[in-house]
Amino acid sequence: MHPNLKPRSDLHKKQQKIRPQRLGAMISLVLFLILLPVFSVAGMELLERGSLHDTMNWISSNQSLYILNVGITFCLLAFIYALVGSLAISGAISTLLLGLMALISYMKVTMIGEPFFPWDILLNKESMDIASLVTGKAALVRIGAIAASIIIVLALRWVLPRTKISIISRIGLGLFSLYALYAFGIKTPLAGKILDHVGVNEIVWNQQENYASNGTALAFTLNVKNSIVQKPDTYSNEAIGAVATTIEESAQKAPALKKASVDPLQGKKPNVIFIMSEAFWDPTLLTNVKFSEDPLPTVHRLQKESSSGYLLSPQFGGGTSNVEFEVLTGNSMSFLPGGSIPYQQYVSKPVPSLASYFADQGYKSMGIHSYEGWFWDRNSVYKQLGFESFKSSEHFVNPETKGYFISDAEVSRNIIDEVDKTADPMFIYTVTMQNHGPYDDPRYGENQFKAEGNLTPQAKSILETYAQGAHDADQSLQMLIDHYKNSDEPTMIVFYGDHLPMLGLDYQVYKEAGFISTSNANDWSLEEVKKMHSIPLVTWSNFDMPKQDIPLLSDSFLGAHVLDMLHMEKPANFALNAELAAKVPGLLSNLVVDQDQTLHAQAPESVKPLLDDYRNVQYDLLFGKQYLASYIDHDYLTKASQPSYNAEFDDPETKLRATGESSPPPEAKPASVQ
Repeated sequence: MHPNLKPRSDLHKKQQKIRPQRLGAMISLVLFLILLPVFSVAGMELLERGSLHDTMNWISSNQSLYILNVGITFCLLAFIYALVGSLAISGAISTLLLGLMALISYMKVTMIGEPFFPWDILLNKESMDIASLVTGKAALVRIGAIAASIIIVLALRWVLPRTKISIISRIGLGLFSLYALYAFGIKTPLAGKILDHVGVNEIVWNQQENYASNGTALAFTLNVKNSIVQKPDTYSNEAIGAVATTIEESAQKAPALKKASVDPLQGKKPNVIFIMSEAFWDPTLLTNVKFSEDPLPTVHRLQKESSSGYLLSPQFGGGTSNVEFEVLTGNSMSFLPGGSIPYQQYVSKPVPSLASYFADQGYKSMGIHSYEGWFWDRNSVYKQLGFESFKSSEHFVNPETKGYFISDAEVSRNIIDEVDKTADPMFIYTVTMQNHGPYDDPRYGENQFKAEGNLTPQAKSILETYAQGAHDADQSLQMLIDHYKNSDEPTMIVFYGDHLPMLGLDYQVYKEAGFISTSNANDWSLEEVKKMHSIPLVTWSNFDMPKQDIPLLSDSFLGAHVLDMLHMEKPANFALNAELAAKVPGLLSNLVVDQDQTLHAQAPESVKPLLDDYRNVQYDLLFGKQYLASYIDHDYLTKASQPSYNAEFDDPETKLRATGESSPPPEAKPASVQ
């Protein structure tokens, strides 16, 4: 017998031995692909909910939804395995991605009441910048749990029997998994039938409840389609034409200019300065809390002497750019997917705004922000909104800082400087940064304002630190008033906050102070929703303006209201805003306030046709075919961005810093602390 040949009986025995090994390896592969998603979904829900009892209760009460979440995570794992070819490595990557999704969602819900959305992936720089300010014990524990899980999965590489499937099988598995993820993300007809059969209720107007009810993996996947704003069923050329006709008829019935019998300005155009103060709110509104002295003397005086009221913000604790979007464009976040960021997602072409409108009136439109210009993509967005220039922190010269950021007083000095050196009247939209959270560190040194009430020491410290920063914002407003009351340039100041501050995790200060009944936002009454989104608004001018009391007004309607106060003709979209605000002054996705200040969870039937007009015009301007411009205000509605945008700051080094691609500016000069 040839030495290399073996008896047939030996080969047969070896084949019999190999077959069970291959079968065992294949069984291990299938079990791994099934069991890891089972544990991953349970782990994700535990990370986000923070309670084993709540997690098990959700799983036992929603078994079909749990299985659907497992199916989605299986598709993710299978797709990664098709690409990588290693079970342990694929499992580790899947565990890392799902763990990060749950961790980020937990942190977002804890801080601002919103979970992690698909479009948040675009906020890479913003997320990393803020993440350094929001680390805590709970987050570190979750990070440790994710790291341990990844190590355990990687360790299985030395336990699981090694197996390989053919490249054809891997391609097939990868394509099937990718299509399944696509089908549920886009909600194809087949996926829609499955979702309906399982009983999925997509709660797009309340995303926190959406994630809590449907599970993190499923809710995140369902939100993929919301990255694209669907065309309203009522949108058409004819519908927009009817809106244009209504706007023109309303203008004829009530002359647009409405000039006073005596013009106090004698035809001179006033400077118009909007100041959106970071997280500015009135802490003296807290129930059962008193301060050693009034932290907001200027604002409280203006509330008695000047036109003032409250704005209804679409945000809480964060999302500053969404408030800018509403005020500057007159558009509403209520018609966009919950949690979306228009600056990041939708403003990629010229969009008509207050900045472009004032530019048409002979004004120099400038944005001023005491933080870096790349944040929320403001550098490019402000160009699309029609600003002539944008002065971000990169262009501040040796600025004073207080706490973590450039001081509000420094911002006021920059406003004065820009107005003084500009011959034309100015429209300035200002966004401050000094009092950005968190507030759990007494960053201003010894706080001047002491809080008294039934508060824990931690809550008391948070509130006092916030009150000190709010006082600084109040005093920076007084600095502007002191300057312009002696100026011969007519000037109007509009001062308000972007959202209520995040005073501790899970609404800690608000809950302890009795301002809300529960830290679960899903259980808030309509009155509590209103309170947690109402921001003080005050105005001041160095020329005569009739005092107005504004009980409540959505941010998106503020521009139209200010144009009316200035007796300026409103462009088409702001004219529609004014008409709607007369009937529905307050508009959020989960709260509607009518002209009698009655609160509704949904819009009354009587105003739905007008709301449809509003939604159609917003879609037309942002995503549609710009039908409105063919009927009315063509030049304004189709105005291109200014070709000389930011020419005055067109320095190579500052341009690099403004995009986050260069070394930071020279260290700012710290302010002395009280």
